[in-house]
This record gives sequence, structure tokens and C-alpha cells, in this order.
Amino acid sequence: MFRTTCLSNIKRFPLKRWASTQARPALIAGKTRTWEVIVGLEVHAQINSRSKLFSVTPTSFNEPVNTKYSAFDAAFPGTLPRVNEECILLAVKTILALSGRVQKQSSFERKHYFYPDIPAGYQITQHSNPIGLGGYIELGELDGLPYPLKIGLEQLQLEQDTGKSIHDIQPGASLIDLNRAGTGLMEIVTLPDMRTSLEAGLMVRKLQALLRAVGSSDGNMEEGSMRCDVNVSIHEPGTPFGTRCELKNLGSVKVLMSAIDVEVQRQIEILESGGTVYQETRGYDAVQNQTFKLRSKETAPDYRYMPEPDLPVLQVTDQYIEQAKQQMPELPDVRRSRLIDTYNLSLENCNTLMAEPGIAEYFEQISKKHDPHKTLSWVTSELFGRLSFKGISFSQNPVTQEQLGSIIGGIEEGIISGKIGKSILNLMMDGDSRNALDIAKAKGWQQIEDENALEKLCSELIQKNPEEIQKVKQGNKRVFGWFVGQIMKETKGKANPALVNSILKKHLDY
Repeated sequence: MFRTTCLSNIKRFPLKRWASTQARPALIAGKTRTWEVIVGLEVHAQINSRSKLFSVTPTSFNEPVNTKYSAFDAAFPGTLPRVNEECILLAVKTILALSGRVQKQSSFERKHYFYPDIPAGYQITQHSNPIGLGGYIELGELDGLPYPLKIGLEQLQLEQDTGKSIHDIQPGASLIDLNRAGTGLMEIVTLPDMRTSLEAGLMVRKLQALLRAVGSSDGNMEEGSMRCDVNVSIHEPGTPFGTRCELKNLGSVKVLMSAIDVEVQRQIEILESGGTVYQETRGYDAVQNQTFKLRSKETAPDYRYMPEPDLPVLQVTDQYIEQAKQQMPELPDVRRSRLIDTYNLSLENCNTLMAEPGIAEYFEQISKKHDPHKTLSWVTSELFGRLSFKGISFSQNPVTQEQLGSIIGGIEEGIISGKIGKSILNLMMDGDSRNALDIAKAKGWQQIEDENALEKLCSELIQKNPEEIQKVKQGNKRVFGWFVGQIMKETKGKANPALVNSILKKHLDY
């Protein structure tokens, strides 16, 4: 397992799938010159732990303001940090999933800056000696990129989150909510290997999927548990890299891509008009579709980094790393390939099943007993449609695997019809915990299997519609379907459709 020892400080992105024939866009043409875009990312992912990084305060979302913080989170004098082992384990798993190197010794330091939402006046982080170094993320056709791309990672570091400043409640005042203060973050820093906003967007999407698979972060950008900063610069081919500007706190993949495109055009216009791009931190206004200056870019000396005196060096043993490897789940690329091969699914279907945690497992559990393609249709069309209508996520799905499986099984066995199955699913969505057959029995919805009774209904229908019979005998398939529909209507959807089809074909010589 991991341990700490008192040693001296050690120094040290649903996007459109493109055609595979496209080449990597290398350059952008301005009005007078050609430019190459350089993009790097800093992703802050909230660690999916039960408590904060250095205190036992529970992590939470959308709780009443200032109800989830400890004396340490609020920087009361005399309080000391204590490392949360759950955060360490999840960080180690993430580094392994990214093919990075877990540092057996890493250390914490204080990053100083003064703002009301950081009570101590510094943030505890791992800028100089992080827990993880290196690694990469590969993109390709299966990810929606028409060419292979390997994006290198510089490091993964642990750090504590700040509080939240609220500016729009009380005029002329900023209010502070400390619920988020001290929450564990992983900062994942890429190398400047991206050249387009599409590459950056797909990279974030893939990182989200990987973090969710590992269980280290839910990667929910809408809730703020994953935030992205982007470094953008441009230069003429063959010349040194240009001055970079950092775009802060981009809250969605769509916003991230738009902000990159707008910033690139801003820098092109400045340089082509003879101006100078200055290193600075900028925000993005989605309504105006433009970036704006926040402040001049800080450098490492501005933060006055110093070793954290209250936290000894963090040591991770080989045994601890090996145990983490043994606990690693199936990663997204491996799962996607397996789903395609095992169930003969399309890439689009696989991406749908992997859109949220738990969906693929749900699908596979049902597919163990029932036809996978029928299961896919009921999960992605019927179930997802109802979840969307109710405005709830899959994690809140009230229909268990056993319940949905009982609907599919009932249809396969001819006990209920597809139409009745949909009605049963509606009841399950409303909270009925019974399986499909129990619901069908209680409602009197079982399929009619009495061949004599159906023979009588079909004969009566044929005798009343001699003109339609001639159309069927002339090969009109639509009219034959009308006959089937009339019987189903007469029986309120309870007749066995296969049996009805067989009887009508016999009587109509179809």
C-alpha cells in the first residue's frame, strides 16, 4: 500500500464520425499567410471519492451552501491535512489506464495566490513532483477521427479544489460557498500535440470515457466535476511556436471547440495586421462567440511554490501498484472491440451503449438470456426513449435488468405481444416492480393462443371484406397488413401476431 515518510522535498472528447480517407489538417490559411495551430490541454477532474482530499468531509453536489466543509477546508488555524487513501488509489488507477508511470515518491507543495474562495491563501498541489508522469491517449477512426493520433501526456498531479464564488445573488458583493473547497482533483496535463479543435474535443471525450470506466471521476462537465483549460498558439511553419494564450474553465466539449476556433482566428487577425499576441489568460463568451482577457498569464515564480510542511513525501510501493492493476476494469477501447465482435454490433450502437456508465453492463446481462439485437432495440429505443421523455439519466433508471429481460422473454415465448410489452414497460417506468408476466396476468394481457378462436375471427373478417381479398390476391402487401391490424385491434393487441399471420395466409392463399 502507499505510505508517507518524512523526507526532504524531492525536486524533479456524440461527435460526427468522419470518413477514414481524410488526412490530418496541418495548416490554416489566413488572408496573407499560412498558419499551424498548437493546442494543449489541462484537464481538472474531480476525484470520485467519498470524502475530500485532506479531510473526512463528505463530497457532494448541489447541497445547501456552506454545509459540507470542515475546519481544515476553511483554513482554521492549527488544523492539519491528512491524505485520503481512496484518492491515491483512484489516481494510481487513472495513471495506469493512461499508460503513464506511477512515481513511487511524490510530494505536495503550496501554490500561493490570494482570492476569497481559497481561505488559506494557497492551494496544496503537486506541480513539481507529481504522482504520475507520461502516458498517452490514442485517437482514431473508432473515436470519430479520420486518422490515427497519439496525444502525449506530461503529468497527472493531485491537488485540492477551491471554493465557489457567487457573483449574481447580492448586488455589489461576491458570496463564497466552501462546499467544494478541499475536494480532490486530478490535473491531467497534455503535451501540445493537438492541431485542431476537433482533435481537442475528441481527446476530452475519450478521457471522459476512460475516467468513467476506471471509476476515478464521473467526468460531468455540466456539474463542474470536469473542467478544461486550453493553451492555444499559432505560428508559421518552420518557425518557433508562437505565444500561447490560456482559455480558462471551458464547461463542455462544444464550448471548448468553439473557443479554440475563435481564439485561433483572433490570433491570426492580430499577427496578420502587424500586432503582437501577448501571453494572457482569457475567458470565452458563448453568446458573443468571442474570447476576452481575464488577466496577464501568471508564471511559476508568481505562485511562490514551496514544499508543503505538513505533508511528508508520498510513497507508493510496487505491491500497491500491482494491486491497483489487478483491480483495473475493462477499458473503453477493449470493451468497444469486444462488443462489436461478440454481439455483431455497429460502432454507433457500441458508442450508444458506452455513453453512460452501467449501460453496457445492463445490456450484456440481459443478452446472456435473450437475443442481443432484440435487447439492443428495447434498451436503446424503448427504454432510452422513455428515460429521455421523463428527463432522467440512465443512473436513475427504475427498470431492472430482470424486468426488461422478462418483457423480451415474454415476447420471444409468445406470451405477450410487442405492443403489450411496451405498455408493461410504461408501468415499470412508473414504479411497478413486478416482472412482465405477473403484470400481464394481473391485467389480462396475455396473448391469445387459441387457434380456433382466432380462426373464427379471421373468417368473419374475410367474409366482410371481399374487395380487400382481391387486392391481397393481386399481391398488395399493405392490404394484407391491414387484415392483420384489424385482428390485433379486435383482440386489443392480445392475439399472437405470428399465429394470426399464419391463419390469414392460409385463408387468403397469400
